[in-house]
Amino acid sequence: MGSLPEENNATIGARQRPRFLCLHGFRTSGEIMRTQVLGKWLDHVTARLDLFFADAPFPAEGKSDVEGIFPPPYYEWFQFDSAFLNYRNFDECLAYIEELMIKHGPFDGLMGFSQGAILSAALPGLQARGLALTRVPKVKYVVIIAGAKLQSPVVAEKAYASKIECPSLHFIGEKDFLKTHGERLLASFVDPFVIRHPKGHTVPRLDDKSLATMLDFLQKIENDLSTGTTSDNEHKEDGLMD
Repeated sequence: MGSLPEENNATIGARQRPRFLCLHGFRTSGEIMRTQVLGKWLDHVTARLDLFFADAPFPAEGKSDVEGIFPPPYYEWFQFDSAFLNYRNFDECLAYIEELMIKHGPFDGLMGFSQGAILSAALPGLQARGLALTRVPKVKYVVIIAGAKLQSPVVAEKAYASKIECPSLHFIGEKDFLKTHGERLLASFVDPFVIRHPKGHTVPRLDDKSLATMLDFLQKIENDLSTGTTSDNEHKEDGLMD
């Protein structure tokens, strides 16, 4: 349990790279997500980000879907029932993420895959209502890879009570079992960037079209951080109107 070593705090020119806390998928690990992202995205994309890959707080309580593909140990952020409606250790998970942000931040944003994406998408809304991350700066950006809404009505009515205004980039796979949930999640964000890809529940490689959207998103972050603003939501969407 715990976080992995911090990446070098390099800069682009005189400007520090935007720093993201990366939340991995269910029963995987920070090191696995590091491999998934850095192994698939081009160097000139990842070089513009300062990525910190953390392990979730709880050891996996069951079999991991990545056994035989990635080595253990495996972790999970919180537990849930078969209907995904009741959670266990959810408050402890939120407190753990806040401690990560205090210890290793400040962070500009969150990047999540699968269960980590579900958390990354919900945390800005919970933070805005004073229900999570109350001791750290506002989450300014989110990257959601194979995400969905939290299904618990008690938590969902708080997390998505208002549209989430921070700029967001969403990866939605055509063959992902969470595709429908990922599409519904878009409605909770103001003017999201969207990358659609033909794969399933995975961190996808970037083709020419998705790379252009990714670079637009990165340019927006860099412009915002250099001018101290985060309210300009104009961008080119990839497939949002498909």
